[in-house]
Amino acid sequence: MMAPQPALVLASASPRRLDLLAQVGVTPDRVDPADIDETPLRDEIPRKHALRLAREKARAVAARAPNDYVLAADTVVAVGRRILPKAETEADALYCLKLLSGRNHKVLTGVALIAPGGREASRLVETRVGFKRLSDAERDAYVASGEWRGKAGGYGVQGLAGGYITELNGSYPSVVGLPLYETLNLLSGLGYRP
Repeated sequence: MMAPQPALVLASASPRRLDLLAQVGVTPDRVDPADIDETPLRDEIPRKHALRLAREKARAVAARAPNDYVLAADTVVAVGRRILPKAETEADALYCLKLLSGRNHKVLTGVALIAPGGREASRLVETRVGFKRLSDAERDAYVASGEWRGKAGGYGVQGLAGGYITELNGSYPSVVGLPLYETLNLLSGLGYRP
């Protein structure tokens, strides 16, 4: 008789990440969000920030589940070296939308996986996104929608803001919150079989 497969734990409270995993036939056995400080370190560039947070989230949850696979991710929206906040207030959302309006930005998603026994692998996926120039009315309407709440950079590509995207060069699911191709490669590379 074969030993049971170790559980897969998603170290994220994001319903979007659960939906993305379901899209490719992966269902975590449980969800255990990591509660870590997500403040950027002094002079930390966006790429390193996204990857560090994904790894720290995975490690925080793996400490509670050492015999399981732990999958974590973090998405960062950056204009140049400036890391935009996860919008929690209308002021945050307006700040982000004003910065993104009429320009290109990067969406960086770090993904980290820790296998039973502590083996660890991670990837960073960078996607370039272009935003149309937003009118005051468009900005106000988007803020009124509330879709920006808790989203990196103050927008979700899978909602109303999808109508503001002029170009997307890279991974669409990564912009939503989890690059599927890279995630599946990490899982299979460390021996997880859904």
